[in-house]
Amino acid sequence: MERKLAQGSHQFLEALGEVDQKLEELQRHVAAMHASCDEAETQLKLTNEASAMLLERAGSLSEERQEVENKKSIVTLFLNRFTLNEEEVEAMTSRDVPIGQRFFQAMDKTERIRTDCRVLMAGRGWTNASRYRLDIMASTSSNLEQGYEKIFRWCSYEFRQMGRDMQVEVEDTMREAIPIRSEALTVLSQVRQATLMSSFLTALTRGGPSGLPRPIELHAHDPMRYVGDMLAWVHQAIAAEREFLESLFGLQADGRMVGSVRKFHEKSEEEDWIRELMDLAVGKLCVPLKIRVQQTIRSQESSIISYKIANLLQFYMITMRRTIGEAAVLSTTLNEITEVAYKAFYDAIETQGRALLRATLDLDDPSLAPPLAILDHAQILREVMNVYESSLLGDEGEEEQTAGFRRILDVTVDPAVEFFTSNSEEKKRLRPRWDREVYVLNCLSYLQSVLEPFPFTTQKLNTLQQVVDTKVLHLTEEHSKNIMADAGIQLIAETCEKHDGSEPMSRIPVTLPAQLQTALRNFSLWLSGLEVVQSPRLSQLTAQRLHIKIHQAALERMARSYQLICEQVKKPENKYEAASTLLGSERPFGQVNLLWQIFGLEGDSSKNQ
Repeated sequence: MERKLAQGSHQFLEALGEVDQKLEELQRHVAAMHASCDEAETQLKLTNEASAMLLERAGSLSEERQEVENKKSIVTLFLNRFTLNEEEVEAMTSRDVPIGQRFFQAMDKTERIRTDCRVLMAGRGWTNASRYRLDIMASTSSNLEQGYEKIFRWCSYEFRQMGRDMQVEVEDTMREAIPIRSEALTVLSQVRQATLMSSFLTALTRGGPSGLPRPIELHAHDPMRYVGDMLAWVHQAIAAEREFLESLFGLQADGRMVGSVRKFHEKSEEEDWIRELMDLAVGKLCVPLKIRVQQTIRSQESSIISYKIANLLQFYMITMRRTIGEAAVLSTTLNEITEVAYKAFYDAIETQGRALLRATLDLDDPSLAPPLAILDHAQILREVMNVYESSLLGDEGEEEQTAGFRRILDVTVDPAVEFFTSNSEEKKRLRPRWDREVYVLNCLSYLQSVLEPFPFTTQKLNTLQQVVDTKVLHLTEEHSKNIMADAGIQLIAETCEKHDGSEPMSRIPVTLPAQLQTALRNFSLWLSGLEVVQSPRLSQLTAQRLHIKIHQAALERMARSYQLICEQVKKPENKYEAASTLLGSERPFGQVNLLWQIFGLEGDSSKNQ
């Protein structure tokens, strides 16, 4: 066992010796590893010390790179916003690229760049802003100028093409190009002037296609149609020109009715251009239109035709003022022509008035009706009034209507009144038996009948009525004296009116009972005649109402005179014996109310019973 233990111990020792040997070998390896680690650590330390500078440099470079990337992004955005690319420059400058959306986008971007440059100049904190702005403005100025030149040439060409036709369709490209290059509108204005002028002269001399419609100057023998056709053509041309310009500038029609008043308070640039272009386009039409219309006016001998032409011109003048404004050349021209037309008309009717005053009445003509000269003169006045009434627009007040025709009435009616008044005095002097008062009233009544249908003659009718009332009063006075003389009671009535009571009336020769009895008998016979109902003298009055009015007024005076006679006879101080018997012996038997009934004046008899 000991041997086995020794043997076992010997084995353990051998095994442990090997282990010890391995441990020593391991120790050597560990020492070598420690040496290697120390060397590595030393090397690492040296490496760390060497790479620290590189890492610091790399970090710095990384930061610089990030800064550069940021600046690159800013520069890229700046260049995209403040510079044009090759395609955009080509769209603006190259003739091979047509005018279209691409061109307009490039122009819009250029204008936006220049606007942003101005904002950049106003900014703070960027010292180089002014230099960059100047560089950008310089680089875009050349491109923009070439773009403007390109659009100007294109617009001018298109305007020349479209300006040759009266009816033109405006494309969207042209509508968008107008605000960019408005200088080209000068070319359009010149072209449209020439086109409208040529079309107007063609319409005057050659007419429409294939001769229809016929040339306007073929109707020069008919002044109303001639002038009307020219004015209608100009009015239609203005309407077409307005529609074309509204389409060109992209404005919508304002929806106004034809002939209604256009509102001119808009201050848009497009509306100003439209007004100016319309004014320039139709301006050249004014010269040939004015010459032809004035020639037509001067060649007229009829005052009616002159007035119709003047009225027609005034209508178109008002229409043009409402359409294109009072300051337009055409409105001014029409105003001048209208004044010339009215002057010619007034000269014509004044000449007719002077010619009427130089006329004389026929001394051998016993008629009391208005003479032929008055009838012709009144017929002209009636036609003039019909023309004036038809020319009213319907929105004028009574005062405006009256004021517009007052001068014509003064020029036509006053000479007529002076004519038959002055000539009637001369004829009455040469032919005493001729009834001047009835003749004048007939003429006045005829003039009133001519004026009455028209509402704008009220003032003149009132003036004539005052003259008629004066003449009626004078004729009533004469007629009253005449019928009382015919009835035989004039002298007695005058004596009763003048009796002052100094002596009894029965002692006055004119009013002696026998004379009074004879006068009452004659009065009774007169009451049985037809003159009570109708006066032969007044029957020649053409106005029945005046006949009735004057005759009844004279009968009323006669009734009052008879009443005065009865009162005087019945007075005791006049010493008439059997006064009631004297008055009651003859009709109306001293009853004044019965006389009123005989005269048909029952309405007044109640006051005198």
